[in-house]
Amino acid sequence: MPKILVADDDASIRTLLSDLLKGEGYDVSEAKSGAEVLAAVGRPDRPDLILMDVRMPEMTGMEVLRRLRDNKAGVGVLVMTAYGTSNLAIQSIQLGAYDYITKPFDLDEVLHAVRRYFEHHTLQGEVQSLRRQLGARDPAEKMVGRSPVMLEVYKTVGRVAGSDATVLITGETGTGKELVAEIIHQNSPYRQGQLVKVACATLPETLLESELFGHEKGSFTSAYQQRKGRFELADKGSIFLDEMGEMSLSTQKKLLRVLQEREFERVGGTQTIHVDCRVIAATNKNLAEEVAKGTFREDLYYRLNVIAIHMPPLRQREGDIPLLVEHFLDKYRFTPQHPPAKISEEALEMLEAHDWPGNVRELENTIERAVILARGGVITREHLRLINRVEPRGGRLSVDLGQLLDEKKSIDDMLAEVERRLLAEAMQRSSHQVEAAAALLGLTPAALEKRLRLREVPSAEPAAAT
Repeated sequence: MPKILVADDDASIRTLLSDLLKGEGYDVSEAKSGAEVLAAVGRPDRPDLILMDVRMPEMTGMEVLRRLRDNKAGVGVLVMTAYGTSNLAIQSIQLGAYDYITKPFDLDEVLHAVRRYFEHHTLQGEVQSLRRQLGARDPAEKMVGRSPVMLEVYKTVGRVAGSDATVLITGETGTGKELVAEIIHQNSPYRQGQLVKVACATLPETLLESELFGHEKGSFTSAYQQRKGRFELADKGSIFLDEMGEMSLSTQKKLLRVLQEREFERVGGTQTIHVDCRVIAATNKNLAEEVAKGTFREDLYYRLNVIAIHMPPLRQREGDIPLLVEHFLDKYRFTPQHPPAKISEEALEMLEAHDWPGNVRELENTIERAVILARGGVITREHLRLINRVEPRGGRLSVDLGQLLDEKKSIDDMLAEVERRLLAEAMQRSSHQVEAAAALLGLTPAALEKRLRLREVPSAEPAAAT
C-alpha cells in the first residue's frame, strides 16, 4: 500500500490521522518536526505522500516545501492549515503542494483528498509512460497497411532514406505525405538535425519568401529585427516544403538557386548564406500538368523530382482499412484507462464501402469522433458520420480513372464504364423512377431507357433477397 507520513507537532492530531489512514489500509508513519520530514524523505523507504502542518517549531512547513522543491524530491504534499483563507494556503500550492486541508478538518474530507491525490498520481504516471512510448516510437511504426501499393511505398522509402537526394512526395490531401517525410528524415544522414516544416499553402505570398530565407532588420515595414528563415534553421537537418505547387513563379526561381547552389541571401540583405540540408517536398497537384500550364517552372520540377514517391489514395489500398481502424481505435481511447473501443461488423463494412475523399486523415477523424460518441464502447453505424457515403445497395458515381487505365481497356470501354456507373447512380438517387433519373441527366425518359438497355443497367430496383 502507499506510504503516508503525517507531520504535525500536535501528538493528538498525528494519532487521529494515523489511525484513520491505517484503517483504510495505508502504511503510515509520523513526524513531529520539519527536520524529521526531510530525514524521512531521504530514506530508501521514503513516503509517497506527506500530510504536513504549516506551523511547526524550528522549521515551518513552508520552509520544508521550499527545500523539497529545490531538491526536486518528487513527493506529494497535502498541507494542513488553520488559515485556509490566508496567503499561506496559496503560497503552499505555489511551492509545489498538491492541495491543502483546512483545520478543523472533516475526516471524510481528509480521506477524499488522499484518494484524489493517489488517483491523480496514478493517472500522471500513465500519461508520462504513454508519452515516453510515443516519443520513442519510430515514425515508420505509424505507417499502417499491407496492400500492394503500400508495400511499394515502403520499398521506395527504404531505398532512398539513407541517401541525401531531394525527394518529391505526391498524392492527394490526407494520404500521409508528411509522415513519409518524417520517416525519411529519421533515417537519413541528416537525422541529427531538426526537420523544419513549411506549409507553403497557408502562407501569403508576401510572407513566404521571408519565411523561407529570413529577412534583415528594416527590409520591410514590419521587419523590426533580423530573422532567420526556415532554410537556415534546417542547416544540418532537413526541410519539408509542403504543398509546393502553391508557390509563385518568383519564389520558385529563388528556391531553384537554393537547391542548385545551397546558398541564398535574406530578404533585404547582401550576405550570402550557405546551408547544408536535405530537401523533401510534397504536393497534391500534378506538377507535370502545372509545368505544361506555365504555373510551375520546368527546371525546378526536374530539380525536385530526383526521387519521386507517390502516396496512393485510401480507396486504392485494398484491405488496409481494417488495419487502420484497429490502429486508430488503439490511438484514440475514450480515456487513458479505457481499453480500445470495438467496432461492429456492420460499421466496418460501412467504412470499407466508403470512398474516403479525405483519405487516411478523414478515416482517422471519423474513428476519433466515433469513439467519443460511443463512449469507448462498441461503435455501430449510428456513430459514423461519413461524407458522400456510398450505400452498398447501389452503384457508385465516383470513378477511379487510374484503375481503369491500369486495366488497359480501350478508351471506348472506359467511357462505357463511366457511363454505366453514372446511370446506376442516377437511378439509385431517383429511387429507380425513370422520369426523375432522366431529369437528373438532362435526357428524355425514352433516351434514358435506351441507354440503360445498352449499358445493361437495371431500370427497376433489385428485389430484396428472401
